[in-house]
This record gives sequence, C-alpha cells and structure tokens, in this order.
Amino acid sequence: MVNEFNTIDDFDVENKTVLVRIDINSPVDPGTGIILDDTRLKLHSQTIKELSNKGAKVVLLAHQSRPGKKDFTTLAQHADALSDILNLRVKYVDSLFSSLAKEAIKSLKPHEILLLENARFFSEESLSRTPLEQSKTILVQQLSPYIDYFVNDAFAAAHRSHASLIGFTVNTPSVAGRVMEKELTVIQNALDNVEHPCVFLLGGMKADDSIGVMENVLNNGTADSILTTGIVGNIVLWAAGIDIGQVNRDFISSRGYEDMVEKSRELLERFGDKIKYPIDVACELDDERVDIDCGEIPNEAIFDIGIKTIAYYAKEIREAKYIFANGPAGVFEDPKFSMGTEDLINAMANSNGFTLIGGGHIAAATSGLGLEDHMSHLSSGGGACISMLAGKDLAAVEALKNSKK
Repeated sequence: MVNEFNTIDDFDVENKTVLVRIDINSPVDPGTGIILDDTRLKLHSQTIKELSNKGAKVVLLAHQSRPGKKDFTTLAQHADALSDILNLRVKYVDSLFSSLAKEAIKSLKPHEILLLENARFFSEESLSRTPLEQSKTILVQQLSPYIDYFVNDAFAAAHRSHASLIGFTVNTPSVAGRVMEKELTVIQNALDNVEHPCVFLLGGMKADDSIGVMENVLNNGTADSILTTGIVGNIVLWAAGIDIGQVNRDFISSRGYEDMVEKSRELLERFGDKIKYPIDVACELDDERVDIDCGEIPNEAIFDIGIKTIAYYAKEIREAKYIFANGPAGVFEDPKFSMGTEDLINAMANSNGFTLIGGGHIAAATSGLGLEDHMSHLSSGGGACISMLAGKDLAAVEALKNSKK
C-alpha cells in the first residue's frame, strides 16, 4: 500500500511551508480542563520534529472533541504540551484563517512550528463530502495559498471525509506523515501475511463495526476463530437462541442494533463453530459481581464475560499465531467488571503470536495495564483500524492516493 501514496521522503521540504493534519484529540478533565493523556501528542512528535529538522515551516492543524461536548475547547494547552514533548517552542494562534492566522503563517521561519485553532470551531469541518467539494470550503480556500505541501498524519481520523483531512489533497502536493505511514503499513501487512490459526477478539459497543469485521474476515478466510465479547457477544448470544433477558434485548434495540442480530444469525448459519460466544457472563447482584452460566441469565444487565469464558478465550489466544483485538470485553472502567478485558489483554501480551490492538477503549485499557510494549502493534485509531479490518476504504487515504496520481 505504501507505494500508492507519497510520504515525507518524496519531497524536499526545506524552507517550504508544510501544513500537517495531526490527531491530538485528547481526554480532558471536565473540572480542570487539563489534558489527561498525551499519548497522541507524543505519537505525532516524530513527524513534527522530522519536518522541523529538515527546515520546514511547520503549520499544525488539529481538532479537539466536537461542539456540545464538555471537552470541546481551544488548542492553547495542546501547544504547551507539544512544546514540552518536542523540546521546541510551538507557537499558537487562536484562529484558523483570520488575518492574524495568515500573518502568523507568513512570518514563520524554517524549523519553526505553529499550531492553529481547533478545526472544529469551523462549522463546515464536520460535514462529510467529496475531496472536490471539500477543496471549495472556506478553510481550504483561505489556507491553500499559504502552504506548499500538505501532510496527513491523522490516521485516527482517516476514515472521515472532513475538510481538513481531504480538502487540501485536491490542489496541494500531499503526503502521509510517519504515523499514517506506519499504521497503514503494519495493519495492511498483517492482513496480507496472516499466519494461522488467526483469532479475532471483537467486543465493545460499536456492534455494527465489529460485525462488519466479522463478516469480512470470515468471508475472505483471514479468521479461523471469532471470539465475541461486550455488546457484540450479547448480540451473538441472542442470535444463537440464548435468552439474554429482556433488559439486555432492550439495550441492544435502544442502540439500533436489532438488524445486527439477524446478520449474526446468518453468519452463525454460514460459519458455525468459527464464531464463539460467551458460555457465562457477569451481572451485578446486591452490588457484587456474579458469574452466571448463559443458560441461566436473569433479567439483569450483562457487564462482562464470565470466568469460564475468559479461560476458554485465553486458551484460544495462547494457541493463535495472529490475534487482532477490537473493543473491551465489558464495562472495564468498573473494577468489578474489568476482569474480562484485563485477562484477555494479558493473554495477548503473553502470546508468542502477532498481536494487534485496534485502538479506542481497548488500547486505553492496554496502556492502563502498562502492556502496550508487549503488543506487536497498538493502533492509534479505533475507527480507522476497524474500518481497515472490515475491508472498507479510508477516505483520507484514498485522497492521498488520488493526490499522488
């Protein structure tokens, strides 16, 4: 895949103004407004530092949350955090394309770095459109005359077709940054060179995404076994004819996933034993965790997979040569129900096989356990990674490919 788009190696950026789209969207303490985790800022530091060292005038474009959310804020604090990480001053301007922002860009000297304001302060940013349509937005039209190259390093947002991600690729020479390049290379190589047995561990709350992955990797023969947890596991249990209780059926329906039950039923009929579902689950009774066999589930919310399922799944993981994981096994934020997620992550960390953690909450749980270095690859992008695993094109990557053409 890497040959289909340009990278930083393909252009001489010395004394050139380079606009770099990064994804430093970070969790923020709702009380203090302080950034709680700087992982994404550290990830992008390689691309930023390399461009600065090569003499580029580096302009950073990023987003933080979205309108209406408590963590929707300016990027002033992000500039300070980046300065500390890079050990270089990162200038900040509290606008995107005002005369003040344009003057700040024009006055940049080689090696200097400037962070523009939160791209989602621009109302058109969150609209999904074609690259040509996005190239005509005010954001792209106003900034394009001031830049020589566009670098997209925001793999975590690569599945989105927003203006800041694809609009500049139409008329500006565009390349992938180091985070984007590494993610695409590692994930695609893993999919192209799978060794068997190959296990997919699919959980979390985004059932439609996970079941899309399940369908894709079973159809193309990538997966030998699918281990389902979280709401995905509950949907498959329902599809298999197991009574999961009205409260859990109602929750699945409230999320708009009833059609996923029928889709899972079809997949079970076609692929049978390759799709594994929990044999016991954990509920909360009298404020305590209680593990219950799946034939005896009461009308209580399911918060985790049970101990027997953990042991069953961990054995499959230990025997696999390739393991892909997306989504936690349960409500891992609650210590009573963190066991499934943590034990399966530990099983992956102790595996001799290739292990890929697909971003999002399971990546956060892996980092929380201090096991990120024990995985073959921990992706920075949950949505983008799962889209790749589901066989979908990533809008920002397609835009980079078209730019090269």
